[in-house]
Amino acid sequence: MDKKELLFPHQDIRPTQKEFLEDTSRALKNKQNLLAHAPTGIGKTTILGPALAYALKNNLTVFFITPRHTQHKIAIETLKLIKQKYDLNFNVVDLIGKKWMCPMPGVTKLSSYEFSEYCKDVREKESCQYFLNSRNKIKRKAVLKKLEVLNPLHVEQSCKLCKEEKVCPFEINCELAKKAKVVICDYFHILSPTIRETLFLKTEKTLPTSILVFDESHNLPAKARDLLTSSISTITLDRAMKEAEKFNFQDLVPSIKNIQDVFENLKSKLKLDEPEFLIEKQEFISQIQEYEEIIPLLEMAADEVREKKKRSYLGHLGSFLQDWLGPDEAYARILTREYTKKAQPFLSLSYRCLDPSLATKPLIEETSSIILMSGTLSPTAMYQDLLGFPTETIQKEYPNPFPEKNRLNLIIPTITTKYSLRNNQMYEKIAKECAAISNLIPGNVAIFFPSYHLRDQINNYFQPLSEKTILMEQPGLTKSEKEELIEKFKSYKERGSVILAAASGSLGEGVDLPGDLLKGVLIVGLPLAKPNLETKQLINYYDIKFRKGWDYGYTYPAIITTLQNAGRCIRSKNDRGVVVLLDDRYSWDNYQRCFPSNQNFTITKIPEGRIKEFFGK
Repeated sequence: MDKKELLFPHQDIRPTQKEFLEDTSRALKNKQNLLAHAPTGIGKTTILGPALAYALKNNLTVFFITPRHTQHKIAIETLKLIKQKYDLNFNVVDLIGKKWMCPMPGVTKLSSYEFSEYCKDVREKESCQYFLNSRNKIKRKAVLKKLEVLNPLHVEQSCKLCKEEKVCPFEINCELAKKAKVVICDYFHILSPTIRETLFLKTEKTLPTSILVFDESHNLPAKARDLLTSSISTITLDRAMKEAEKFNFQDLVPSIKNIQDVFENLKSKLKLDEPEFLIEKQEFISQIQEYEEIIPLLEMAADEVREKKKRSYLGHLGSFLQDWLGPDEAYARILTREYTKKAQPFLSLSYRCLDPSLATKPLIEETSSIILMSGTLSPTAMYQDLLGFPTETIQKEYPNPFPEKNRLNLIIPTITTKYSLRNNQMYEKIAKECAAISNLIPGNVAIFFPSYHLRDQINNYFQPLSEKTILMEQPGLTKSEKEELIEKFKSYKERGSVILAAASGSLGEGVDLPGDLLKGVLIVGLPLAKPNLETKQLINYYDIKFRKGWDYGYTYPAIITTLQNAGRCIRSKNDRGVVVLLDDRYSWDNYQRCFPSNQNFTITKIPEGRIKEFFGK
């Protein structure tokens, strides 16, 4: 295939990489969709080359959609190289959430819905100087000219320039996007119908004239379901009541009190050993007086509240009551007893989406071509089913491009974290095995656990046995806290440290530690989803729809999390590292079949000898 059809940005192209890019080019030409399991090392961002080549030739726009902030930067750098190497003239726009681009102080503390209402309010009142300046034709033209000269810019760079010029970064970037051939954005920009419609209207784009490339698309089913999920809690109700009283909406107080009483009535159905149960739509509605009449009253009150402050709990309540009126099919309605960080109990009521295709099917039906890619998009058939892709969709699972001799993959079948077998004796046994292995590995090691609680139980025995400095990942890390922890971990690359983390935590995916920064990954147990009502409803729903409920709702997601954790090790062709899975279930056939064909794990009860041999000890 002609190099100009691939627009490959680098000097040398590897065989697997060439196959991936050529498959992409053919899919685009045939107006087909491609689901690509593309392991680390293929250089997934280079897919922008054939996508851009086809877009330029056919007057289309490429949307590169990624949940990772670092991937935005890599995409920008790739497009810079393409521009320079092929002497092409095209515009690129990099977008993140409008809230995160906004230069107004304090807005990042708002929920997405609250920010949307606040932004709408200050624009309508003409009280946002940034927005007003963006409407000024002379000012807008001058800023756009600067951005075009410097293009492509990462979103942080364009936002900084816009803030200095006192114009709205989102408005200016949307204006620039009218001419852009590539738009880098986040999942919700495309998955949310309302956000997508607004964005496409402002940028003069359409789905039929777009190519959608979803990066890290193993996250797509969960992201799509979350987008269509709504919830409210007794904490929100308490705050809505205080808001109604503070802003003198006395006519709403009885209605909110009525809803609080309904929560109290429902709470009596919760058993001590069963903190959640399914609830019927009508069971909630029937206990609330004048249900549908309350919603517009709450929304009107929320508009007034937002004139005085940025967020409104009354607005959140009104939005939830509206969502609750939605369909029953493909949704679960669940009441749950939960606890705050200070161990205070509260109730939450959720209207949870079970079917991600409700969000993705409209995209598939209208878009020219969609490409999904991830290092753990396996089995691709599952993603075709879950997301609603047609049968003619191309599915490809590419081999790992890195030398096998640089990887040692082991399964230790003498360990288990089955809930029924958990006790201090088991914790001590796991700790001894983890310490023996991590002490042997020269350099940094990451150990992932199914939960923070289990991690802490095992760490009581692990700490005195470890010869390395121990770092602990904490739940709910902010971006800066996560970066600080990673930098601290990197600083130990010579002496060696071990970081104890949760499989689904901040470090489980999306963290690059190439070279000597990470020499081993240990994954303790299977990171199976909590067997809660949502998981059970997912299994039931997928069983009815695909006859694969257990696989799609429980088993495969756990293996994908495991493979994401394992993927933190071996990030380049010269990296050498060890991945150890510690649980006998990984050796079972029903879990073994979930691994991609190129994942070669050796089952052993004596890993120390193999590790010594691998590292030449």
